Amino acid sequence: MGFTIAQKIIKEHLIFGEMRTGEEIALKIDQTLTQDATGTMAYLEFESMGIERVRTEKSVAYIDHNTLQCGFENADDHNFISSIAKKHGIYFSRAGNGICHQVHLERFGKPGKTLIGSDSHTPTGGGIGMLAFGAGGLDVAVAMGGGEYYITMPKMYKVNLTGKLRPFVTAKDISLEILRILSVKGGVGAIIEWGGEGIKTLSVPERATITNMGTELGATTSIFPSDEITKAFLEAQGRGEDYVPLSSDPDAVYDKVIDIDLGALNPLIACPHSPDNVVEVASLKGTKVNQVCIGSCTNSSLFDMLKVASMLKGKTISPDVSLSISPGSKQVLSMLADCGALSDIVSSGARILECACGPCIGMGFSPNSGGVSLRTFNRNFEGRSGTRDAQVYLCSPETAVAAALTGEITDPRALGLDIDVKMPDKFKIDDSAVIPPADEKDSATVEILRGPNIKKFPDTHSVTDSISAPLVLKVGDNITTDHIMPAGAKILPYRSNIPYLSQFCFEVCDKEFPERAKKAGQSIIVGGSNYGQGSSREHAALVPLYLGVRCVIAKSFARIHVANLINAGILPLVFENADDYNKLNEGDNLELSGIFDGMDSGKIILSNKTTGEKYTLLCSFSERQKDMLKCGGLLGYTKLKGEKNEL
Repeated sequence: MGFTIAQKIIKEHLIFGEMRTGEEIALKIDQTLTQDATGTMAYLEFESMGIERVRTEKSVAYIDHNTLQCGFENADDHNFISSIAKKHGIYFSRAGNGICHQVHLERFGKPGKTLIGSDSHTPTGGGIGMLAFGAGGLDVAVAMGGGEYYITMPKMYKVNLTGKLRPFVTAKDISLEILRILSVKGGVGAIIEWGGEGIKTLSVPERATITNMGTELGATTSIFPSDEITKAFLEAQGRGEDYVPLSSDPDAVYDKVIDIDLGALNPLIACPHSPDNVVEVASLKGTKVNQVCIGSCTNSSLFDMLKVASMLKGKTISPDVSLSISPGSKQVLSMLADCGALSDIVSSGARILECACGPCIGMGFSPNSGGVSLRTFNRNFEGRSGTRDAQVYLCSPETAVAAALTGEITDPRALGLDIDVKMPDKFKIDDSAVIPPADEKDSATVEILRGPNIKKFPDTHSVTDSISAPLVLKVGDNITTDHIMPAGAKILPYRSNIPYLSQFCFEVCDKEFPERAKKAGQSIIVGGSNYGQGSSREHAALVPLYLGVRCVIAKSFARIHVANLINAGILPLVFENADDYNKLNEGDNLELSGIFDGMDSGKIILSNKTTGEKYTLLCSFSERQKDMLKCGGLLGYTKLKGEKNEL
């Protein structure tokens, strides 16, 4: 039996475990990346391990989230990250150089290598054949220190593409189609490999859009082969030596195979408030639009921007629409300026934002109250834009431009335009905004710069054999990390200040939760299915930890979040009978007993002291995860291993 692409890379990087679906495995990590919304905490964690120099092939710290500097907090965090990068062997990508995933794809990503990043859209690297995972900051810190990265061996899904996209149907529409087929839960526990003759028609930026959006499926990661198209992209970036061919074996076996005829697709759009709420653009014809945002790590490449410029050239956007453009990197912006395309965009009435995440994480350019906003981003969760009652839709750049020009949702094919954009033979190379670290011999003299907003890692708590605590919050299905720990300009500057962040925890669901949790001392949360979907932000575990949450019980969990809960020392448990969810109410006094034996047997009994009922909860922890929980999480576990010289 042959291997898939992902299985080949896993086999080459396997440190521990066996490649059997559902088994825990450990991988050697070649590269890491962080961004500034998660990076400060990740580097505080790295510091606590006492390791002087990163042990990866390449680690890069990006500044791309918290670039709106309305006070000292973001600037202080940037200085902290810059100094710690210089001291510990990490490359530092300055604010303005671009979005981590776009820049990493352009300048650092290598086919066949492993990459983890403290951002859930790190699988963007799969567009050039990397095995790239989103992870919590603690996992990234451990990997930078030379530690292995643990995952559950995934299932393998294959998406076969046939045919060719018609004009104004795009890679974003392919992403939305697979979301329509599988839903935001349909990729959980799986790696999605893209193949078939149709992939030969897709450029690397188009492939990266698809692997980026694979995160919204809940997939472990997504990956394309590394082929002649990959080689041409790397050569155009002046990195031809990084190319290696990668393909699956003809007799590779997949757990699921999905066929998509590219020629049958029409422009698609995801309606509020979920990326899988997908319909054809034509079905929403005439819906008035207030705002359009083009950019994010999903659709901010030069390829995307040149198409946008071509559609806007010589035209003026609707007076009823505000249009923002966020190029993905300095390289993209510079090349747009050099060829005149930037002038075409500006002349249309668009507003140019800096090369950063910006509106995608609510960092500026929020819609008007009740406004309709079309965005080329990857998420449209309620309130994520910064406006609670905004109606946010996800679409391709072409569909976004059509709305900006007409003032309403419009199938871009109805404009009667003709665009022909090709990838350049050579990209403009300027890495001056990537600051290399100090030489190892000079690192001891580098001073770490710490502002007053940088607080210590919250105290952890070892899981005990019993937990008695009230149920302080009950929430429904598909609770995202944006629900748990919101983003936005008001909150993101405090990512290194857990006490301050705590007052915003679950504010989308229940503004009284933080105070109620603090009064309880220790507490339990109950959730529905797919709890913790979305971002990799470990703050969605660290802040509940600070507020006293000791256990989360749900119908099911998203992959990264359940790992972050265990990393934080919070016990994640699943209802054996999903109907038991309906029998629990906020305020119930709950008790978990025999936890240690239950970790071994896979079943723990929950007693409801308020009603007298008992329920069976499931868990499936590896020996390592059991030890982590008993140590209060990954940080305590790593310190203990270090003391025993087991790292």
